[in-house]
Amino acid sequence: MRALLLILLLAALPFAGVYADTIDIYSGEAAVEDNGQAERSRALPLALKHVLLKMSGLRTFEEYPEVEPALGIAASILLSFHYRNVEGMAADGSLQDELRLVARFSADRTNELARSLQLPSWPAQRIPTDIWVVVDNGLDRRVMPLEFEYAWRAMADTAATRGFPLRWPMADEEGQFGVDAQLLWGGYTEDLGIGPGGAAMIVAARREGPNWNVRSNLAYNGQSWTWRTQDIDLVFALTESMQEAADRVSAASSIAAADLEASLHELTVTGILNSSDYIRCLGYLQNLEVVSRVSVNRAQPGKVAFRLELNALPQYLNEALLKGQVLGYDEAQDSYFLLQ
Repeated sequence: MRALLLILLLAALPFAGVYADTIDIYSGEAAVEDNGQAERSRALPLALKHVLLKMSGLRTFEEYPEVEPALGIAASILLSFHYRNVEGMAADGSLQDELRLVARFSADRTNELARSLQLPSWPAQRIPTDIWVVVDNGLDRRVMPLEFEYAWRAMADTAATRGFPLRWPMADEEGQFGVDAQLLWGGYTEDLGIGPGGAAMIVAARREGPNWNVRSNLAYNGQSWTWRTQDIDLVFALTESMQEAADRVSAASSIAAADLEASLHELTVTGILNSSDYIRCLGYLQNLEVVSRVSVNRAQPGKVAFRLELNALPQYLNEALLKGQVLGYDEAQDSYFLLQ
């Protein structure tokens, strides 16, 4: 009954915006004091480091000492830059604007750098995670209360910095979400109805004396994790939970450096009945992160054999195809078919 009620409530609740599945991994940010040339020169290597962190899914490069010296090429592979102001929280808890340099680097040169450093690759096509935050302040439990809006902004900024896409629920005109906080408090992500290949996260924060105890439940593409963070500062506990979520998702989704090698693969797809079917299938294959180029080996009525140039081992292609919603897999025939 609990699961049915929660699913019915969530089915009627819109999520804010439509997030693109593809992350812009070639743009990086770094905080600056001003927009002068000296500050820009100092910050460009940091912006490139941010790009490599998003590309690899790593939180730090402690195990990759070659990265820091390699960042010196930042200025030579820079394509464009601009600045933006971001509202952040100072050490004393007050809100203040932070100026950031946003730098875009050459995709080819950055990919070459990442390969030379033997970094893992987190594909830019990433599943957005529907996120819910429930707060128990000792008096009641509420879904994303307005007085903690600064905390949600900090969580969103942390996730964006890691290249971890989130989808936030939209409140109604009165600031309510129409979902019983008690139903979410249990952390039952399986009751959210996300389906295979989806992702959802429930963060439950409870005030316990001077500390905030935060429990996070994350379901991502068929896998699930639970962990806890604790701190006297709610923002720190929540942003640390976002870091942990990005760690787990990127580790589960990344391609190891040793598996990043070029290879050829033939993929036969049935159910292609007309030119529209062909264009849809071709476009889907061309947009897969593990596919560098697509051509046609053979074609006959209802069936096309594609020649794929891969940038990783074929097992990653199979995993990507099973996650998608364009091709289905027939185990009996050991073949793929176009979903109509």
